[in-house]
Amino acid sequence: MQLQRLLAHPLFTNSKRYPVLLAYTVEQTLRGNSSSLKERTIGIEAFKRKPDYDANADPVVRTTAAEVRRRLIQYYYDPSHAGELVIELSAGSYIPAFRPPNASRMDTTESDSGVPQLEIADAELEIIQTNTPSFAILPAQPNAEPHPRFAARWTSRRIVALGLLLLAGLLGFVAGRYHPARSLSNMDQFWEPITSSSNPTTYCLGEPDPRTVPQTIQSAGGTATTGMEEQVQTRLRLSGRLNMSDVVTLTRTIAPLASRHGAFRVLTASETSFAQLREGPIVLIGGFDNPWTLRITQGLRYGFEGKEGSWQIIDHRNKQVFWAVKMDLSMQNLVRDYAVVARIHDATTGQPVIVVAGISDQGTEAASEVIYNPVYLNSLLEKAPKDWSRRNMEAVIETHVIDGHPGPPDILAVDTW
Repeated sequence: MQLQRLLAHPLFTNSKRYPVLLAYTVEQTLRGNSSSLKERTIGIEAFKRKPDYDANADPVVRTTAAEVRRRLIQYYYDPSHAGELVIELSAGSYIPAFRPPNASRMDTTESDSGVPQLEIADAELEIIQTNTPSFAILPAQPNAEPHPRFAARWTSRRIVALGLLLLAGLLGFVAGRYHPARSLSNMDQFWEPITSSSNPTTYCLGEPDPRTVPQTIQSAGGTATTGMEEQVQTRLRLSGRLNMSDVVTLTRTIAPLASRHGAFRVLTASETSFAQLREGPIVLIGGFDNPWTLRITQGLRYGFEGKEGSWQIIDHRNKQVFWAVKMDLSMQNLVRDYAVVARIHDATTGQPVIVVAGISDQGTEAASEVIYNPVYLNSLLEKAPKDWSRRNMEAVIETHVIDGHPGPPDILAVDTW
């Protein structure tokens, strides 16, 4: 049974609350009691709260459901689970949905008028054919026959004039259609996979600060979390807090798309589903506080790990090489931070992805300057091959932190493939 597979997975077995909510909602739905799956009912029956408990003061159901949604996403993101029944818990609902493996949502694309594109093309073709001017050779008028010598001269002039007109028309046509290719800057080429897409770009932000809530990295690894960590995470999520560094990064990374009037949406990591990531280009902001960043970068050369009392960016080809920040280091004492900047085509989502992710907030902000300021991007590209624009790319950067503010980014390592 699929429910038992999920409950036996490390994403759920190491927690007390998550398997309880998942099992209760699935079982009640299968029994036909989905209409009773309300926050208060779940709190009373699944989490043994008193019937008159205050759901606002004790949001155990909401916070647990949010984490269950995220862990279900992580579970099904793994290709090894592709053939299994999919259980989903949509945002804003406690009623699970079930769909067969490999089922996908199909969207029908129509024009602004609601007419399929093929029909529009046929209609346009008919209009073009109807309005194309036609030419006819008129018969010679009686009593208007010219002198033979004059007629020959007139015929010759007409041929020359017609040739000149045709040549002028051809030159005008070519001049009107031909535009010299504009030389794209390095910045334009870097963002081209995102800006050239006709689909909306998803900006996925991490939440909250990984230094304040160590649970984020632990959740990605499937290990247990403490009650205090859950409480801190709950307060920050419900307060709608966003780090100023993430806001700065978001502003910088939206600029290339906004200048071309491209469509985009901004979501926090807990609100982002795998189905949404498959709909268009992706920009991931944040490292340890963004499980989608951890997922997508785990197969790259430079990835994030937490061990031996430190947060690390590690070189997976040579695990002796890593860049670390101590976990117990306060923000005031942070003097150096590291980050990953990546521009890849992700095989799992099938979409172009840009990653801007620091070990802490300062690293993320410094990384955003690399892909916003041409000076620092050119510094990165000096370490890349000439055909970098046709390759996947990943880089590690370092920044010195002074009074909580990041300094200029320094490129430490670059990998392309």
